[in-house]
Amino acid sequence: MEVIERKLWEQNIRFVAGIDEVGRGPLAGPVVASSVVLPYGKIFDGIDDSKKLSPDKREKMFHIILENAISIGIGYVDSMIIDKINILQATFEAMKRAICNMNVVPDYLLIDGSYELDGVPLFQKAVVKGDSKSQCIAAASIVAKVYRDRLMEGFDIEYPMYNFSRNKGYGTKEHIEALMKYGPCKIHRFSFAPVKNFSCNE
Repeated sequence: MEVIERKLWEQNIRFVAGIDEVGRGPLAGPVVASSVVLPYGKIFDGIDDSKKLSPDKREKMFHIILENAISIGIGYVDSMIIDKINILQATFEAMKRAICNMNVVPDYLLIDGSYELDGVPLFQKAVVKGDSKSQCIAAASIVAKVYRDRLMEGFDIEYPMYNFSRNKGYGTKEHIEALMKYGPCKIHRFSFAPVKNFSCNE
């Protein structure tokens, strides 16, 4: 994998934070972002875009990241806020919360996607498909994915009829069938089709 933060390291920029999110597309649950600063100049084998890794591999790399990262921040925005401000703005808010929850102030932000963050007074760069170009963005994608998956597994205990532990809130066939049978629950996104076609069952 290309490691674009090498160019920043060459300029003696040490705290490079990779930022990524997971959960923009699901019909239920929060959008989660993570911000990760890895050790200056160090390359880790196996860190890659979370979508390319098996669940077991993600878990393994998640623990390696936790053990080695200089700082990790996590931010999430729940479904009620998503419905109020829309998913794009909720994604930006989750990223900002992740940065605020770090225990160091990054020198530079590498943000997955095509948008920089307004109102964040730090040097930053948006990187399209950044989780395949930047080690720290890939690390953030892994942390965000594992964290959100665990949240959805917890919601599965509260709302077992939707099988959130398996579908993670995405619009799978079984999830749509459960929506048709039971209607949506409190963590569904009522601004999203087809959820908005149903009434809450609580």
